[in-house]
Amino acid sequence: MVTVPGYANDLTLAAQLADAADKITTARFGALDLAVRRKPDRTPVTDADTAVEDAVRALLSEHRPADTVAGEERGGSVPDTGRAWVLDPIDGTKSFLRGVPVWATLIALVDGGEPVVGMISAPLLGRRWWASDGDGAWVRDHAGERRISVSAVAELSDAYLSTTDLGSWAEHHSRERYLALVDACWETRAFGDFWSHCLVAEGAIDLAAEPIVNPWDVAAAQVLVTEAGGVFSDIHGRPGFTGGSALSANSLLHSPALELLREPGK
Repeated sequence: MVTVPGYANDLTLAAQLADAADKITTARFGALDLAVRRKPDRTPVTDADTAVEDAVRALLSEHRPADTVAGEERGGSVPDTGRAWVLDPIDGTKSFLRGVPVWATLIALVDGGEPVVGMISAPLLGRRWWASDGDGAWVRDHAGERRISVSAVAELSDAYLSTTDLGSWAEHHSRERYLALVDACWETRAFGDFWSHCLVAEGAIDLAAEPIVNPWDVAAAQVLVTEAGGVFSDIHGRPGFTGGSALSANSLLHSPALELLREPGK
C-alpha cells in the first residue's frame, strides 16, 4: 500500500483493521449457524456484524486509546472536535445473509468533524478501496493497486446512475424526483450501498444517490469520492456525511442531479 505523511499511520492502521474484519466476515459468510436478529429499525444484524465491530474496537483501544469510536452495532456518536473512528462492520448485511458477495467493512477516521481517512474492504469482490486527506484515492483488485479518479462525463444524458433500493425513495424522499433523474440519465442500475459510491470514485459510473443513510454508511465513501476528485453531499446539496442521505458525483453532474432531485417548493 502506498502511504505518505499526514494520516499515513492512521491509514496503515485502517488497513490492519480491515484485515482483521476480512478474516471474520469471510469465515462467517455462508455459515449454516449464522445467528441473525432484527434491530428496532427492522434491519438485520448477524453475529458476524457484532464480532467484526468488537474486534475492530479492541484493536483501536490498543492502538488509538484516546480516540472516540462510533459504530453501527455498538453505538457512539461522532464529536465535532477531536478524532473519531466510524465503523460499519458489514455494509450490505442483507446481501451477506442471502449469499450475495456484495458487502464490505467500512472504516473511517473523522478529525474535527471531517472524514480524513476511508477504508472500504469487500473481500468476496476481491477489492479494497482507501483514501486519506490530500493523498488521493486508491483501489486494489486482481489487476493490482492503482490510483482512481471520477469520470469526466459532462451531461446527464451520457451518465450512469446507481442507487440502493428504488422503494426507499417513496418512503424517504420522492420516488417521482428520483425517476426524473433516472429519465435524464443514459443508464441506471442498483449496485447498492458502498459499491455505488466506490464505482463513482473509480469513474466506472457517474452518479450514486441514496435517500436514506447513516453516518457510518458514508463517512468512508465521502473521503474516497472527494479524494478521487468528486463531490459528496446529501440529496439537498449540503456537504458532509451526516445529512441522512447521499449524492456522489463528478463535479460536472452534481448540480444538475440536485436540481432534478429537489422537490418543488423546497
